[in-house]
Amino acid sequence: MTTLLIRTDNVDNFFARARDAARKADCGDNFHEKMTITFEDPQQMFMVLSVARRRIMIEVMKKPQTIRDLVHNLNRNRSTIVKDIRFLEQKGLLIRQKSSAENNVGEKIIKSVAPRIELVAMLG
Repeated sequence: MTTLLIRTDNVDNFFARARDAARKADCGDNFHEKMTITFEDPQQMFMVLSVARRRIMIEVMKKPQTIRDLVHNLNRNRSTIVKDIRFLEQKGLLIRQKSSAENNVGEKIIKSVAPRIELVAMLG
């Protein structure tokens, strides 16, 4: 996947986009390498994507990192970073993989699901 779009929108527009995607699939059309996560309420989107969680996502979009790297780079407590990573993983925004590097044996590497993430919040 090349782009993740996180947006706010109403239910009717969400289902309209889903119907369009189904029509494309039925016709055998290719999909862009793009995934969309939709929230009904901008406040809900920003609760999920708090400032601290967005900072984690920005860091791992630069390059995959270990939890130890994130603790150091973000100057945050390890347990809160782990908690935020688990949360973002459950939401489908981060991936945790075993490290293959010798200096990181036994550690997990945290990666973004996409190299580009777009946030779109619409009010009203």
